Amino acid sequence: MFMSFGLPSEFTPRLAFGTLLDGLKAAGEDTRLRLLAVLGEADLTVSDLTEIMGQSQPRISRHLKLLAEAGLVERHREASWVFYRRATEGPNGVLALRLLALLDPADPVLLRDRERLADVRAARAAAAQAYFRAHAEEWGHIRGLHAPEAEVEAAVHAILGGERIETLLDLGTGTGRMLELFGHEITRGLGLDLSPDMLAVARANLERAGLRNCSVRQGDIFNLAMPRDSFDAVIIHQVLHFLDDGARAVREAARVLKPGGRLLVVDFAPHDLEFLRDAHAHRRLGFSAETVEGWMAQAGLEPLAHQALGPERNAAGRLIVSLWLGRDPRKQAAAGAHREVM
Repeated sequence: MFMSFGLPSEFTPRLAFGTLLDGLKAAGEDTRLRLLAVLGEADLTVSDLTEIMGQSQPRISRHLKLLAEAGLVERHREASWVFYRRATEGPNGVLALRLLALLDPADPVLLRDRERLADVRAARAAAAQAYFRAHAEEWGHIRGLHAPEAEVEAAVHAILGGERIETLLDLGTGTGRMLELFGHEITRGLGLDLSPDMLAVARANLERAGLRNCSVRQGDIFNLAMPRDSFDAVIIHQVLHFLDDGARAVREAARVLKPGGRLLVVDFAPHDLEFLRDAHAHRRLGFSAETVEGWMAQAGLEPLAHQALGPERNAAGRLIVSLWLGRDPRKQAAAGAHREVM
């Protein structure tokens, strides 16, 4: 089924005349309205939409250009591909949401598009699973060296889930598992990764889980194309050991935290498993508690907690998973200043 686009009764924003007029003009054509509806369901390429709509690529591209110019859809590049999705932010996102709320999901035109979308999703899921199977052995080898994934995920949820999270950013999202873990508790989640293959896996996983509030796109952890103060929480899960400059990644993650926002880093404690460098491209063989806490402090964050999870078998050649939690102190500082004035 199409997702429910209903708005809470108390959420009644007003739109500027020009915004409303431009949006209505852009959506006021049968193919463009169909495109807007299907892009409310999934991130799709021009090729995907050509298959769903049964129209030529130039025609679909022209319609998408008009929708994008009106701000009703967003585009983001992923290697040589460009993905489109319904706008989710600002007045244009509100307009897109309200237009789709008026559509009857049982309309025959939308039903036909939804059937074709299901075929596209099935092909995407099959390709993602083929990639996953091809790499499952190497991932399974590393997972077997540390605490069970269920235990790690429970610790992640416990350390970060104690406060409400509206917006979540997962850096180096991989299969999108962290978004799946928190997806039903947050308003919006975004995962970034450099690998188009991993993004395909993550996108298929999120679609299977029905998490339309979460999306993934290609991005550079050292240069996040987003403004300061964008997210309530940022997760860097098993990523820093692949990087030459972990401190820089932590600084960039801290930059996009809202006042009072939290950064969770999950990675390995120091170890001597040299084969991980050659076999799995690990740049760093783990991090001490002091190293990551120092990076957080240098980035202006207050280190809050550190937790270590040992492997099932406490033997040589095993990995310890560490969790570090830091907070942006600006909210507390502002509250303290207010109390002093009072």
